[in-house]
Order: sequence, then structure tokens, then C-alpha cells
Amino acid sequence: MSKEKARRTLAGWARALLTMSVVTLLGTATSSALADVNTREIRIGYQKAASDLVLLKAHGTLEKRLSAQGVTVKWIEFPAGPQLLEGLNVGSIDFGYVGEAPPVFALAGGTDFVYTAYEIPTPQAEGILVPQDSPIHTIADLKGKKIAFNKGSDVNWLVVSVLKKAGLKYTDIQPIYLAPADARAAFQKGAVDAWAIWDPFQAAAQQQTGARQLINGVGVVNHYQYFLTARAYAQKQPEVLKTVIDEVGREGQDIRSDYKKAAAELAPIQGLSPDIIETSLQRYAHVFKPIDATALNDQQKIADAFYDLKLIPTKLNVHDAVLNKVGVQ
Repeated sequence: MSKEKARRTLAGWARALLTMSVVTLLGTATSSALADVNTREIRIGYQKAASDLVLLKAHGTLEKRLSAQGVTVKWIEFPAGPQLLEGLNVGSIDFGYVGEAPPVFALAGGTDFVYTAYEIPTPQAEGILVPQDSPIHTIADLKGKKIAFNKGSDVNWLVVSVLKKAGLKYTDIQPIYLAPADARAAFQKGAVDAWAIWDPFQAAAQQQTGARQLINGVGVVNHYQYFLTARAYAQKQPEVLKTVIDEVGREGQDIRSDYKKAAAELAPIQGLSPDIIETSLQRYAHVFKPIDATALNDQQKIADAFYDLKLIPTKLNVHDAVLNKVGVQ
């Protein structure tokens, strides 16, 4: 055998061994992730603003149903969607509910989750606020101004979309990345010119500070809300997830049937007056559907826009983040 032929043969063996090693490692990683799933528990990440989940937790009906399956429920609260997704990334939760932008940032960061279900559009549940006496009256007036919002949250997408519709660029404003509580403090002190925020924080600021809504998401964004699940958990516990979504749907029906009752129950939990909460509740749909192509196409639109703006480093195919691609294209 010539030296050149021997070299090619060895190179071929090396490539084959490398391929086998990668496949083995991927298979081992997947098997390990599945093996690590605690089938006796589901850890749910939620935000205090997520009224349907908050009430589900308060009523304990999910615990009762899952106890028949030998599964317990652990609830973990997060201040906003990006932080909740980080919890999903590090494995501290199995399931969570967030707005439309956090999943895109999480996918770009390598978080391994799948879309499970979504709430139908609620564009009126977020908006951009300015002080009552602010000279800002149009989106064009935001040019050069400081806008506070939580980076990676759904209002991040709202700001991008609103600016684009008005013919402005993202670089035309000064984004001030703050969590809701810090953003409100900055807004009230006059440290920022505007605040992009979702309900119930939006409704609270409008009533308590007299903030004026410059624009909401109607006609600009869909503002879907998503239920996300760690991929390994979704693969191993589909019946548990089905039960969770079913119970969330029941809570949604109860809220829609009596907003005042739901608001009164949420008031001491969310620390807001019943009338503020009722306003907020009426801005959400409380109707949930299994993930489908319509919702994923909207996510792809966001992912593509964020990539073009260099807000995320990777071009994504969000349709990969599902277990069963039937009907999802």
C-alpha cells in the first residue's frame, strides 16, 4: 500500500470514528436527559402577572388531578420571562409561561425546550407609556428618547415593531434595559422618557401615576403568550402536560365568566386593587391552543427580525422546537 493510500485510509477511519463518537455522545446526552426527568414531579415557572397560572396555583386543582398520576407540583416564581427561561435553561423548572420574545432569545442561547401551547393574540395587553404631560404624542417623537423595557421580553419586540411601522430604526432610540419594578421607578423619576410594559403593570401605571398610553400592540404585534416545556420532560411526560394545559384552560374559562370575581381573588396575591386587575384581565384572552404553524410562523418572524438587528447571534428555525411536526410547517 502506498503512503498516500495509507494516509487516505487512516483519514477515512478517523472520520468514521469521529462520526460514531459524536452520534454516541448525542445519544448518551439524550438518554441522560430523559433519565434525569423526575416523573413524580412537575416544576412550573410562573410570573405573578400570569393570572391564569396564579389562580391555578391558588385553587390547587392541578395538584388534585396530578396526584392520581402520582405526580406532585412545585411552583417557582420569576420576575419576568427572560429570567424564567434562564430557569428552564439551567434545569430548575420543567414548564413555564412567557411572552412572545423570550423564547426567541432562549433558543438563540441554546436552551433546549419545545413549544407546547399558546394563548391567542392579546395585543392590547402591552403598550408604550409616557407621562401625562409629556411632549411625546407620536411614535416619531420617540426619536432620540430613552425608552425603558425589559431586554428580551415581549415588549422588546413591541418597541422594534412600533419603530419600524413609524419608519424609525432601533438605533434611533436609547433603549434602557430594566426589569418592570426598576423601570417604573425610573419612569416616575423622569429618568426615562417612555416605558414599554405589559399588564397588569401597564394598567397599574395608568391608574396610579396617570401615565398616558402612547400606543398598544393592536395592529402592530400579535402578542402571543407561550407555554414552553423542557424537551426531555415533554418527551417523557406528555400526559402530565396535557393535564396541565387542560387545567389552565379551565381557569381561563372561569376568569372569562366572571372578571370581577377573579380580580377580587387576585388582588391580595398580586398586591393591586381589584379594579386595576379587572382592567388587566380583560386585556388578555384566557383562551389556549396546542402549538400550531400559525403561532410558530409568528415566532419565526420575530427571530428573523432580531437576527437582522443583531439582537441575537444565530439565525433560527423555531419550527425545530416542537416534538411532533405534524401540522407545523
